[in-house]
Amino acid sequence: MRVMVLVKATPDSEAGVMPSEQVLTEMGQYNEELVKAGLTLAGEGLHPSVKGVRVYFSGEEHNVVDGPFTETKELIAGFWIWQVRSMEEAVEWVKRSPFQDGELEIRPVFEADDFGEEFTPELREQEERLRAQTEAKAK
Repeated sequence: MRVMVLVKATPDSEAGVMPSEQVLTEMGQYNEELVKAGLTLAGEGLHPSVKGVRVYFSGEEHNVVDGPFTETKELIAGFWIWQVRSMEEAVEWVKRSPFQDGELEIRPVFEADDFGEEFTPELREQEERLRAQTEAKAK
């Protein structure tokens, strides 16, 4: 199963405070463990919300709002996408992370079978083709 591990923002991450060399070293070591274990499919840190925008939809209207956004607890500072055997395995890996403060959230990523019969063979083929194109462009 694939999961997304969401690193929640903190007041420091939203203020643009960069991590220390020690924190970067510890995170680098942790990321190496994840890669060696074959879990990591992707992972990145995100700039503070002051550099972002939100787009709100209401019918045909789109409203764009520039950051920063006030509710830090609802913001994401980074993420990983992992391939794991179970949610329990993901939790065990998160517990090994070097984070001392903050919050991580783990959410399963939808797989094709999760959508049932509505995800027709034609839609499945389209999804597989698009995924292959995306992977090819990444290389």
